[in-house]
Amino acid sequence: MSFRRTIAKYFSDHAETNDTHIDPSLQTHYYKTTSEKGLNMLENLFKNDPKYHINAISKEHGEISATIVKGKKAFIVATVIMVRPYRTAIDFSVTTESTLPIDFWL
Repeated sequence: MSFRRTIAKYFSDHAETNDTHIDPSLQTHYYKTTSEKGLNMLENLFKNDPKYHINAISKEHGEISATIVKGKKAFIVATVIMVRPYRTAIDFSVTTESTLPIDFWL
């Protein structure tokens, strides 16, 4: 990874997972489940944690959007896609409100 990308990674206000991401930790993860079960798992994860607020759920598009309301504020869009039977991809797109991590203690 180049020096410029390393610096941009830490000072960017947006991160997204995809199949060919240069950072291995931000590559798409695949699970042995259906898209419906994957979306329900994410919905339960966001509902049961008080630091998240669910904005919208679109079962037709396989997306759920949530906001982090405690700690560093961020907007999350999770996309669940079944690429084959019992092989489901889950991708995240996260946008923070500030580029510098100064509001962790709030």
